[in-house]
Amino acid sequence: MHTVALIGAGRIGRIHAANAAANARLQLVSVTDPTPAGAELAGQYGAVTRSAEDVFADPSIRGVIIASSTDTHLDYSLAAARAGKAVFCEKPLDQDLARATEAAATFDSLGQPVLLAFNRRFDANFATLQARLIEGVVGDLETLHIISHDPAPPPADYVRTSGGLFKDMVIHDFDMARWLLGEPVVEVFSTTSVLVDPAIGEAGDVDTAKTILKTAGGRLCVISSSRRSGYGYDQRIEAYGSGGMIRAQNQLETTVETWTASGAAADRFQNFFLDRYRVAYAREMDHFADVLDGAVPLIDHHDGVAALVLAEAAARSATEGAVIRLS
Repeated sequence: MHTVALIGAGRIGRIHAANAAANARLQLVSVTDPTPAGAELAGQYGAVTRSAEDVFADPSIRGVIIASSTDTHLDYSLAAARAGKAVFCEKPLDQDLARATEAAATFDSLGQPVLLAFNRRFDANFATLQARLIEGVVGDLETLHIISHDPAPPPADYVRTSGGLFKDMVIHDFDMARWLLGEPVVEVFSTTSVLVDPAIGEAGDVDTAKTILKTAGGRLCVISSSRRSGYGYDQRIEAYGSGGMIRAQNQLETTVETWTASGAAADRFQNFFLDRYRVAYAREMDHFADVLDGAVPLIDHHDGVAALVLAEAAARSATEGAVIRLS
């Protein structure tokens, strides 16, 4: 069994704590958080509260799960790797591309595994879609359509520190696009609006975007992003190939349908990302156990940098109204 420590006892930290505690190959022994939530979470799983410095200095701790505020992700990840720990880091690696790029070389030199938590790759539906693309079930992939619409917008206070729509929200879809397209993205074009909440615009961000990616081989991907759907958590992917189409649909609350004279009605979409990706988060933590067993991370710091490249290119494209070409 591998001993692991958690840094950050917020919403996502609680999810990771539960999954680590439930995993037969992991033992959650420590929680780091300056708020009372840290002690509460540690007590819930029989762990102790410790400072990050004490965690890094403890040779018995094999892995560190970093779920703290975004602006601390990179510093904690580097400190853990320097201390000889395997790293599980929430996205994004950092909000600054130059800093993340420089750190990637440091991670390489340290040689400790880094698993970057793009949890959607562990969703069974999306993983099946990707596997069928690789199998060539619909021939050669030509175009991709990714829809990611949140049920409702976040508070403006959150927006001010989030890093913006592209780095906070769409970065998941940039990683998904890279994973599914299977070729380097060479062009990015994005256009944005504030259509959902004027307070988001006043906070210096946007809430609606359409982004087009083009690969070196000419494949196209359209990403539709919105902070509000009005009908639940909308997470769909359509992949069009030379011989057909593969689609991953939304998850419903139940599979129950009601049929009456007025027509057929299905249940609601799941309305919260922690519900939609509950199993994916557990599978992601299980892969961290694989990494501690010696497996190579399926998603690492280089993937984090590549997603940041696309996020910054999209933001620049929206500002300049131009196609951004990547070297």
